[in-house]
Amino acid sequence: PVVICNDRHRFLVAEQLREIDKLANNIILEPVGRNTAPAIALAAFCALQNADNADPLLLVLAADHVIQDEIAFTKAVRHAEEYAANGKLVTFGIVPTHAETGYGYIRRGELIGNDAYAVAEFVEKPDIDTAGDYFKSGKYYWNSGMFLFRASSYLNELKYLSPEIYKACEKAVGHINPDLDFIRIDKEEFMSCPSDSIDYAVMEHTQHAVVIPMSAGWSDVGSWSSLWDISNKDHQRNVLKGDIFAHACNDNYIYSEDMFISAIGVSNLVIVQTTDALLVANKDTVQDVKKIVDYLKRNDRNEYKQHQEVFRPWGKYNVIDSGKNYLVRCITVKPGEKFVAQMHHHRAEHWIVLSGTARVTKGEQIYMVSENESTFIPPNTIHALENPGMTPLKLIEIQSGTYLGEDDIIRLEQRSGFSKEWTNERS
Repeated sequence: PVVICNDRHRFLVAEQLREIDKLANNIILEPVGRNTAPAIALAAFCALQNADNADPLLLVLAADHVIQDEIAFTKAVRHAEEYAANGKLVTFGIVPTHAETGYGYIRRGELIGNDAYAVAEFVEKPDIDTAGDYFKSGKYYWNSGMFLFRASSYLNELKYLSPEIYKACEKAVGHINPDLDFIRIDKEEFMSCPSDSIDYAVMEHTQHAVVIPMSAGWSDVGSWSSLWDISNKDHQRNVLKGDIFAHACNDNYIYSEDMFISAIGVSNLVIVQTTDALLVANKDTVQDVKKIVDYLKRNDRNEYKQHQEVFRPWGKYNVIDSGKNYLVRCITVKPGEKFVAQMHHHRAEHWIVLSGTARVTKGEQIYMVSENESTFIPPNTIHALENPGMTPLKLIEIQSGTYLGEDDIIRLEQRSGFSKEWTNERS
């Protein structure tokens, strides 16, 4: 697969692809978000440049959708191949199971083949009465946001219908910079690209749109309540994930990442605990989670800027505790990976190895630090850390000093995986 994501999500995406053994120089980085039409254009241009097949079919899928019936999904995709191979832009319409106001709809037009229809129109999210009429008519499908088409078919329509997007994306991929498992495009060219969805930019105007009905247990998982909808529940209709005790509770979604949660006599709640924050919300109003993001952004909160668990090319770290003049992190270094040589003016670092073996460079010294051993890095000391072993290296890092900002890093060698905007971070 090819994954398109924002630059700041690159290490998280890479780690998830690595976990399923699908990481292979296949992550296209957007320096800024420009919606789905440009994102798909980047993938299409790259596919035409790199594919053995001169003009491959592209199956476009959102990262957060759930397909419960894989057989039905595969059957619909195979059915769509015939039309996509002949220049059509195929979208998959989800056969509604009820009147739904949370989705846009596709109205089917004339039948053009076996269970394949021309697209008559795309319609916005309706009110409940209109949604009921759509459901009863049998002529409307939920807009899934999934597509199948040839790379050239999409780009040709984009060039005709949204030439500014086409030109900006063409120029952006004209200056590709491979970087580890990432594909970097030209930032300035892409920043000039208009922001638009594939529906508005192409699908609502093209004469080549086809809709294939699909019944495959689809959900766009657009909220915590929709995640509750599709999850397996206990006899009290609770979804409980993690270390949780629930008594006299019903219809709740409770998730714990690393804490014990007890709930008594509550119903219809979403309770989600991660290392970053705790969310408690009524399922009926959980869509307002966007207001939390607005609050964090408006108040310049660190929770908006960075997760407690941060992924890097060499591994990851978790912030355990912080206070005046100190910061404690748990660091995991993947086998064969390392921090590049660097130093700090205002802080010292203590490393305590929990598991694995570290090769430490401190000034002119190079030595090994094993499990249950520690080492000390004074300020103004060149240092590096490497995992020479076959298993992950795990250690506790304690930073102490008068200033602990991430801009107090003097990097003495550069490694890939970091754009200029990120050079103040530990590599």
